[in-house]
Amino acid sequence: MNSSPLPILYVKPGCPWCTEVISFMATHGIPYREQNVSVDREAHAAMVKKSGQSKAPTLDWHGKILADFGVAELVPFLHAQGVELEES
Repeated sequence: MNSSPLPILYVKPGCPWCTEVISFMATHGIPYREQNVSVDREAHAAMVKKSGQSKAPTLDWHGKILADFGVAELVPFLHAQGVELEES
């Protein structure tokens, strides 16, 4: 059984938005499970199935999907999920 309680962040290496989001999540202490869709075909297929598109980053926050986004879109999404962000 591989069900993780952590949100899943689908990323691609070399993607500047992915790097920015990973840095933001780390800075604010937001735990997640990272899936590299460039090397993991199953992760890529799961991302496309969930989001209907193939662009990264894509975040699966306990069934709520945010696709092809940057930090500007991430912050209101997290607030909508009840996530408190620590000011850094």
